Amino acid sequence: MSIDSMLKTKIEKDLKTALKEKREIEVLTLRLLLAAIFNKEKERRYKLNKEKPDLEEEELEKESQLNDDEIIEVISSEIKKRKEAILEFQKGKREDLVKKEKAEMEVLEKYLPEQLSGEEIKKLARETIEKVGAKEAKDIGRVMAELMPKIKGRADGSLVSKLVKDLLTSKNG
Repeated sequence: MSIDSMLKTKIEKDLKTALKEKREIEVLTLRLLLAAIFNKEKERRYKLNKEKPDLEEEELEKESQLNDDEIIEVISSEIKKRKEAILEFQKGKREDLVKKEKAEMEVLEKYLPEQLSGEEIKKLARETIEKVGAKEAKDIGRVMAELMPKIKGRADGSLVSKLVKDLLTSKNG
């Protein structure tokens, strides 16, 4: 009896549908995603087993399951890998592989919460800068530490970092 995450259940259901409809890229991508989720759960199970060796098998199974937020982290991480691969393939002039990575990214992005716009991120960043009293570029770490939990999974971290840096440097410019 596991407390399966709704997101994981949806991904598994979508994989079955994609298999039936022979959508190869989707099948491949969702299998890779489920494997990444499974590996994270295995890691957690291993740690739990070390920390609490007296846990019953059923409890161990239940506690090692990822929740939706953690699955969103895995998805974001997988998207980040695709973005990095795209940059490398573009450098190597491998448009075929760029296309494949982009297609996989599109499949993964369907499972993320709605993304924040640049303006929404800037607004939250300004509020956070104000809240932590950040004045210059060296304060970016404090701002990011406060801001990222609020927008987790809804915006790319490197974009957020760039916007915060721009806001902090433009204050002094």
